Amino acid sequence: MASTPGKCAIRGSCGSKGRFGPQLPCPYDGPPQEAEDDDFKTLLTSVCGSELANSPVCCTAEQVQTLQSNFQQAETIISSCPACRNNFREFYCKFTCSPNQGDFISVTSTQTTSTGETAVKSLDFRVAERMGEGFFDSCKNVKFSATNGYAMDFIGGGAKNYSAFLQYMGDERPGLGSPFQINFPAPSDKTALDYRARDCSDSDLGSRCACIDCPNVCAVLPPIPAPAGPHCQIGSITCLSFVVILAYTVAVTCFITGFGILAWRRKQKTSERARLLDSNSLNGITAADPVNRHGLVGASSLAQVDADQSSGAPSDSRGLGRGLQNLINPFESSSPPSDRLNTKIRRFFYRLGSLCASYPWLTLAAASAFVAVLNLGWTRFAVEVDPVRLWVPPTSETKLQKEYFDEHFGPFYRTEQVFITRIPPPEGEVTKTNGEEPVLSWDVLKWWMDIEEDIRNLKSTPNGYTLHDVCFKPAGPRGACVVQSIGAWFGNDLDGWDPDTWEEQVLTCASNPSACLPDYGQPLGPKYVLGGIPESSSPKRWLDAKAMVVTYVVSDSNDLDERAKAEEWEQELKLYLHRVANKASAEQGVDIAYSTGISLEEEINQSTNTDVRIVVLSYLVMFLYISMTLGGGSSAPDPDEKNVSILLRKWVGRLSGVVVDDSRPSSFSFRTLSRRTLVQSKFMLGLFGILLVIVSVSTSVGLFSFLGVKVTLIIAEVIPFLVLAVGVDNVFILVHELDRQNSLHGPNAPLHLNETSEGAPISPASYRSPFESQHSGDAESATRTPLPAEERVARAVAKMGPSILLSSLTETIAFALGALVPMPAVRNFALYAAGSVFLGALLQVTAFVAALTIDLRREEDNRVDCLPCVKIPQRIALPTSHSSPRPGVLTRFMQKYYAPFLLKDSVKSAVVAAFAGLFAASVISIQHIQLGLDQRLALPSTSYLVPYFDAIDKYLEIGPPVYFVSTENNVTVRTGQQHVCGRFTTCDDFSLINTLEGERNRAEWSFIAEPPAGWFDDFFRWLDPQIESCCRVRKADPSVFCTSRTPARLCKPCFEDRRPEWNITLHGMPEGQEFMRYLRQWLVSPTDDECPLGGMAAYGSALSLTDDGVEASHFRTFHTPLKSQDDYINAFASANRIANDISARTGTKVFPYSLFYVFFEQYIYIINITQSILGLGLAAVLVVTSVLLGSWRTGTIVTGVVGLTVVNVMGVMGIWGISLNAISLVNLVISLGIAVEFCSHIARAFMSSGPGLPADDGNSPKERNGRVWAALADVGPSVLSGITFTKLIGMSVLALTRSKLLEIYYFRMWLTLIISGALHGLVLLPVVLSLAGGPGFRDVDEDEEWMANAIRSADQEYAPFRTSSDFGDSD
Repeated sequence: MASTPGKCAIRGSCGSKGRFGPQLPCPYDGPPQEAEDDDFKTLLTSVCGSELANSPVCCTAEQVQTLQSNFQQAETIISSCPACRNNFREFYCKFTCSPNQGDFISVTSTQTTSTGETAVKSLDFRVAERMGEGFFDSCKNVKFSATNGYAMDFIGGGAKNYSAFLQYMGDERPGLGSPFQINFPAPSDKTALDYRARDCSDSDLGSRCACIDCPNVCAVLPPIPAPAGPHCQIGSITCLSFVVILAYTVAVTCFITGFGILAWRRKQKTSERARLLDSNSLNGITAADPVNRHGLVGASSLAQVDADQSSGAPSDSRGLGRGLQNLINPFESSSPPSDRLNTKIRRFFYRLGSLCASYPWLTLAAASAFVAVLNLGWTRFAVEVDPVRLWVPPTSETKLQKEYFDEHFGPFYRTEQVFITRIPPPEGEVTKTNGEEPVLSWDVLKWWMDIEEDIRNLKSTPNGYTLHDVCFKPAGPRGACVVQSIGAWFGNDLDGWDPDTWEEQVLTCASNPSACLPDYGQPLGPKYVLGGIPESSSPKRWLDAKAMVVTYVVSDSNDLDERAKAEEWEQELKLYLHRVANKASAEQGVDIAYSTGISLEEEINQSTNTDVRIVVLSYLVMFLYISMTLGGGSSAPDPDEKNVSILLRKWVGRLSGVVVDDSRPSSFSFRTLSRRTLVQSKFMLGLFGILLVIVSVSTSVGLFSFLGVKVTLIIAEVIPFLVLAVGVDNVFILVHELDRQNSLHGPNAPLHLNETSEGAPISPASYRSPFESQHSGDAESATRTPLPAEERVARAVAKMGPSILLSSLTETIAFALGALVPMPAVRNFALYAAGSVFLGALLQVTAFVAALTIDLRREEDNRVDCLPCVKIPQRIALPTSHSSPRPGVLTRFMQKYYAPFLLKDSVKSAVVAAFAGLFAASVISIQHIQLGLDQRLALPSTSYLVPYFDAIDKYLEIGPPVYFVSTENNVTVRTGQQHVCGRFTTCDDFSLINTLEGERNRAEWSFIAEPPAGWFDDFFRWLDPQIESCCRVRKADPSVFCTSRTPARLCKPCFEDRRPEWNITLHGMPEGQEFMRYLRQWLVSPTDDECPLGGMAAYGSALSLTDDGVEASHFRTFHTPLKSQDDYINAFASANRIANDISARTGTKVFPYSLFYVFFEQYIYIINITQSILGLGLAAVLVVTSVLLGSWRTGTIVTGVVGLTVVNVMGVMGIWGISLNAISLVNLVISLGIAVEFCSHIARAFMSSGPGLPADDGNSPKERNGRVWAALADVGPSVLSGITFTKLIGMSVLALTRSKLLEIYYFRMWLTLIISGALHGLVLLPVVLSLAGGPGFRDVDEDEEWMANAIRSADQEYAPFRTSSDFGDSD
């Protein structure tokens, strides 16, 4: 039924389909008609403009009235942009009334209406491409602030091009759709509607739109760099990595070349020396007497070895190497110089040890009283579980902003969220979609609607709260709950739909959310209720969604009683959803992933309880190992040690102890076994040492609890580990040193250590104090008198006390400096760690010394270890039964194999090169350390929250909401309004709204995904008199506002008669009290179909009002979907950058707020915190070690090795996927402390080792090698068995955990720091000390002890100084 030009195609109304449906146009193949009367012309002019009013038209007054009504509905959405509004009006006015209507419209089918008339059923509307694109472009960027969405979502179904836009408007659909089908055929040679559509960037006021709706008119924001990524790259690696690799390669090449040249030159010199010696031999020249030969390696150890030695019998001349030779020739050597500070420290510890050993029970009583008093602080014990107060400093800007937001706008909502997805098909099964099946179906929809009904009726126990009692109601207490569910599109009831019609409703509501408003009055877009939507332009893509998303919004409150209501209902909801999830698979073939407001805290606590069992088991295993190791040690060697069964039983216990060789035949008996097992055991002493570790932690908790420092879960899990590592090492070296004192001065000490072979004493001694000159000119009896137990204990404390002081003081200061970090979790840990280490060391040099004395007395009195009341008869000891001392297994290994091998020049070179390479690799790896802590790691692996968080990452189409809060801005005056508005021509170019819109356009950098919800723009648009259904006042009394129940005939638009009238320039718009009067009314106006711009639902909580103004307001938008920790960190940083930019440009104060910000602020400065705390710790290590060791050179070496240990641990973090966060930062501080423990004892032994040094050697390499050898032999076994083995055993238990958090941040990091600490402390440190260590000092004050050390060193001399005959008796 084609029409000719100048004629109409449709005109007038011919009834409706149903009784109450919209009117349908009549087919009309006739000419246009003149306006019927002046009223029609006036109406036509007001609706379509003067152009059509002055010519014949193809429409009637009734049609124009219907058009006006439809425009009123649409303009609440599009009126903010004049170009879009006027194009929309012109498009439909020409469609309805154009006198040339027949040129571009063809009726294609008709239908009979309810009145029996013939009406249009479908028609073709030909639109030129230029005109269609112009119309679409003018509207595509227009925003609808209340939903953070676009007007195109409502008028065009979210169309992405003009064809889809026109198709959506032409589809037969109620609401903003057409009452009949309008088809838009593709452009052809037929005449089409063609005119220039208005552009939003045109200069005239009838076209020009604001920046927020028209990007072309926006001021260009300054460019910003990408939020992440290295600044300098060479190929695929960073510039730093390239420089490190290049430097290491060059250094190693030069080193190998230099080493090769030196080796060649040394070989040449050796050949020349050999030729010279051959020449001297031919001339009859003989070597000098060995005693007088100087400067030859091993020249002073050419002692004769008799036949008895080869058979293993003791001999007076056995091992008389360099040490005894030096005694015979006083000009050959001299006592090393003493260090005054160390002498004073040693004297202090001698007196302390003597006092505690002389009065052990009094010491224990005093220590118990001291501990009891400090433990009274437990009465104020409190555990900090609030994550905000735990991880966020009290003065944190983000924390203060959160508190401000909660105070002025209320706490953020509690969310209960559910994801419904199809069960994945079995592996190998081919599906229609070659992947996940769509979740939507009629059966699933019906099943879920029943569940939603159950949830609405769910009552909590015991108080019977329902969803309506706790939910968020934007329309007030009597309003509807916010439930974001696909069920809201069906009015929460499927009775009006069936298996054939539900899909159409889904497509309608997804395309036009405003047509399916839920009961709480805000449009519900598809991104809120559907997930996993395919990337497609098909309008049916919504039906292929992989997940349904349901969110219940529950009010939170600062009132604890109100919060308790919500938590009680959430507990009931959690139990119900658990039951639903268990049967969902069988009933509908779907999976349910869910979370409630209480879920995360409950699951983390459950994970902590699981972790505690593993951690406790780890500690128990370490306790058992320590008790067995110390308990197996023996201070008095037994002749029956060589019995194989006893050797196997006691091997672990002898790892670090000194035992005695015996040449007598074995006479094993059960009495011998009983004595070895029961008397010489130190099991109770080991348990007491462990008890002191526990007591030191408990006392530290009591002390700091009294001071108001709360305990955290990290402290509970980590501090015992740290104190155990430090304390056990101190216990081991004290027991080890006491065993050495017993072997020298105990009842079973061998005679040759105190006598010559003839029985004449080398140097008589009095046993009062080793620090006073006590030589006697009278010869004493050859009968050896052992030192009292108290004296031996005092000497052991004097020997090892300075070493304990060095390690403990260094660690205490290093940890205490960590308290300068503002993060409460790290600060509290640092305080507790410092206190525990200090108190542990204090108890070890007092209470443990007292226990050591008591245990020594018990053993020498032949009393059973665990039953001291039981005494075993003393065996008869023959005068000739004295045995020569020989070291334990680890000590012998250190002396004879490890130390000599390590101190070879070639091995030193290899060690330095290897650790330099390790350092280079660590520096490269550190660059790959990620920031953050995935909350899934804190959950049990079987937690129901794990699939929930996976579903968020996989299906959620929108990121977290973010609020930009504006304060200190007076919006009742024009300048304040221009700082925040966006839709008016006089708004600041970089106003808050314009800036947010500009940032949204570069979402890859700003992480802003949605248009901002600008309350100011919607408020002033609510005043627009063209939108007659919004702001209304009584005609009779304009001071009284109309409500939704007031009849329309009694009301008029607020600004109908106002002068100056409403305009987009803000000229004459409300200010001051007039502004506040209208604002208060707007905030109580409902958001409904009549007026979507009402402020109650969308903005009811967006403003904080005072009596005369607006104190603060927020502007809501959304982040892009955040999938990783980097996304969250970058989103937080970007939001702060944006807020700072807005504040600087407008002169107001703006800050961003989102729920996760307060937890991610730490990552903005955690790198600086890490550098500060580790830098301060290393500085403390440098100062303390340099002062107490008496050598800045050695202190610098120790500090460097400790730093390398920490760097190595950080390098492994980059490789092993360990992120940097507060937990790993605490572990890095621990690694610094453990590294100090590994290094300090070795360094102290190195500095104090110096018996029998050749006077002309000074601080030569040979002399340093000797001291390194002695240090490794002295304390190396204790360090290895006291820390390394203990912790490795504990770590092996942690490997059994099912907690990813425990595995990654405890097992992996602690295993790394123990292995790294052992390697650096026992391999690298000795090598560097042998190359550049400082000069040693004499550790004692009187010649007798020095001579005893010299004699002892003659038997346990560093291998390079001994001849082959010195190893005649290897055992």
